[in-house]
Amino acid sequence: MIYIKTELGQAALHDRSIPLTPRQRSAFIMFDGKRSADDVLKATAGLGVSQDDLNHLVTLGLLAATAAAPVAAPAPAQNADGTPTLNAQEHYSRAYPIATRLTADLGLRGFRLNLAVEAATDLPKLKELAPKIKEAVGDEKFRELERALYY
Repeated sequence: MIYIKTELGQAALHDRSIPLTPRQRSAFIMFDGKRSADDVLKATAGLGVSQDDLNHLVTLGLLAATAAAPVAAPAPAQNADGTPTLNAQEHYSRAYPIATRLTADLGLRGFRLNLAVEAATDLPKLKELAPKIKEAVGDEKFRELERALYY
């Protein structure tokens, strides 16, 4: 099953209004609407995260199950010369899920960077984090985010 953060979950992540254990918080951050619960549990097994922790996050209303498959970013509109015609919000909408996935894939090593990405509410803030993301994930993985941010 795939879970996504609810609005309450997003707010609780940023303001820490709902107390979570460190292992619950680590697992919670990894739920991005693309990873299955099994994937997150496997990735956080070394921290001692269990199905009970996941159930607790769902019971608190921080996570919600989604039956829909992840939606791919739409192809960018183009001018006659082939250059994209995306505005800042469209760039952000395409880049944010990629940045979240890349930093979540870093596990605990990228925990703070993942938090910073999730706190980035607009394109300039996301672009500000781009060099740190590139350094953490490498040039090859960063290319996808680079395309979403700048092209």
